[in-house]
Amino acid sequence: MLALTETQIRASFMNASQRERNNLNLPENFESLQWDGQDFIGWRDRKYPALGYVIAWVDGTPRGILFRHVEGRIRSRAQCAWCEDVTLPNDVVYFTAKRPGAAGRNGNTLATLMCANFECSTNVRRAAPPAYLGFDVEAAKAERMAALQVHIEKFMHTMAPGLD
Repeated sequence: MLALTETQIRASFMNASQRERNNLNLPENFESLQWDGQDFIGWRDRKYPALGYVIAWVDGTPRGILFRHVEGRIRSRAQCAWCEDVTLPNDVVYFTAKRPGAAGRNGNTLATLMCANFECSTNVRRAAPPAYLGFDVEAAKAERMAALQVHIEKFMHTMAPGLD
């Protein structure tokens, strides 16, 4: 992922009001963030833990989404819809995001199950245990990284169908 400035981050959010953009707290490690190994940048707000932020480059433009964590328990072990990791070292929670524009103001939202602290980029880069003799671990990792990018772009386009 390409590095972003604070101004670019605040301007990238499709579904956040100007007040929400101004009030968002950047990640604690923003100054030392390693952008190279990320498919997207995602973090939970340290002052408002129910809020989460995700920014990804989609069609050459940084696009951000403000998520809200939905309280409640998932009855069985959930799988993240983005990284699809079956050996998750972290929790998966339910997030909702209001759609941009008039649809969002009318209460239209989109929901998904995601890693609680948006660890998907790290999860897809972990070496998977060999499934069988001759299993190509590096090819599987590359496939998972590509699938994550597809899932991110698909979610962004579903969120805002008119995305350029």
